[in-house]
Amino acid sequence: MGIIEILFFDTYAFFEILKGNLNYRPYSFGKAGVLTTKMNLLELHYGLLLKAGKMVADTWYDYYLPFTVDIDDEIIKQASLLMATTRKKRISYVDCIGYTIALSRNVPFLTGDKAFEGMPNVTFLK
Repeated sequence: MGIIEILFFDTYAFFEILKGNLNYRPYSFGKAGVLTTKMNLLELHYGLLLKAGKMVADTWYDYYLPFTVDIDDEIIKQASLLMATTRKKRISYVDCIGYTIALSRNVPFLTGDKAFEGMPNVTFLK
């Protein structure tokens, strides 16, 4: 069976997949196409470094690195606008960038972050 769909993976999604959350099983390890940024991998690496050590953090960083996309100037400007218009939700700049990339590429933003619940273009899973 081939890849079903491509999604932008928020850092939240990576952690849920690695924890074995069954709700994320359809998107784990080759079952869905992955898009992300190095900023998301920074968050993933840092979290894994604290919880599981450098070897595990490096392994997963390297595994997901080929799926990263560049952050261009227009994405930065649009993400800034998103932060400004949703500031009551307190969405991080990394998440604003990821969501903006997902919108620009017309792919769903995969997350369980409550700030994105009910927003368009989001695949929200807990």
